[in-house]
Amino acid sequence: MNTVNAASIFAQNVTDLISRIEYRRAETDADKEAIYRLRYQCYLREGAIQPDESGRFSDNFDAAPNVWIFGLHLDGQLVSSIRVHVASAEHPIAPALAIFPDILGPRIERGEVIVDPTRFVVDYECSRQNPGLAYATVRLGMLASEHGDADYALATVRTEHRAFYRRLLFMEPIGEPRAYPNLKDPINLMGVSFPELRQRVYDRYPFMMSTAAEQEQLFGPKRQTPKAREGGKGQAAAA
Repeated sequence: MNTVNAASIFAQNVTDLISRIEYRRAETDADKEAIYRLRYQCYLREGAIQPDESGRFSDNFDAAPNVWIFGLHLDGQLVSSIRVHVASAEHPIAPALAIFPDILGPRIERGEVIVDPTRFVVDYECSRQNPGLAYATVRLGMLASEHGDADYALATVRTEHRAFYRRLLFMEPIGEPRAYPNLKDPINLMGVSFPELRQRVYDRYPFMMSTAAEQEQLFGPKRQTPKAREGGKGQAAAA
């Protein structure tokens, strides 16, 4: 099987998986608690945190005014989660901004919009059965970037995960790894200009595309900015 066919088959497999997944924004205490417990289980399994008798993992950024927390449900079961902050001059709040203020602060001061997905966790057993689950989860960062008219997209990851984001989103490391609160290992900042990467990502991974209707369902009404009125170039034709 050649590389092109393999990539096409993989993309179709992820598309099929997404059709079976319910993307659910965590709004109730029960939904959030389930996600905090999934985070704890995943981080503990990876050795990223110390054991804690609470069996849950949360922080103050979970209550920010510009945060969306999502759970992905497959066959009625919570199988992965991701948290997304959309930082701007109006809400200059995001975990990456707190750790890398010297790098990201000037962008906010220039009026840029930065999307910072964090707390990305995937159920171990389910990911073994569904290798595309990680891609389906990261997809929410692309939706947030489209919906928020992002200028810059981020990933804050451990060193061993950098290759995944370079391959999937064409991101590159910025600066040196830094200590990250509540995690044992230093974290790398990776980033890329969203307007420059979007079409490259969509061309390689069509399942990353979304409609305006899907974005609004998950993130709420789109704020009206000059860029928003121009319309998104990366949305599907059905938007």
